[in-house]
Amino acid sequence: MTSYILIRRLMGPSILLLLGIVALLSQADVVHFQIFFPLLLILIGVIKLAERAALAAEDYPPPPWGQYPGAPGAPGGGAGTNAAGTGTAIVSSPPQSFTDRPGGEQS
Repeated sequence: MTSYILIRRLMGPSILLLLGIVALLSQADVVHFQIFFPLLLILIGVIKLAERAALAAEDYPPPPWGQYPGAPGAPGGGAGTNAAGTGTAIVSSPPQSFTDRPGGEQS
């Protein structure tokens, strides 16, 4: 079992454990129960950081569908380029000549 999966599976039990500890301390008049929600957010943040660290430590292969075309380091250029490699359009337009006027008029 990878460390990422182990950390992910600990999310629910750790929240229940935090709830029980805060409820016990609240009954003993040590802390108020209102402190549960800030502690819950901190706990979830720490677990998410641990998940990210576990994913970064393991060498996962790239997804089977590959990178999206505009991703930095992807073939065809970085973010903001289309398949032709210029501009930011989703669909490239044909080249336009600005000397042709509508109706066949020439300037």
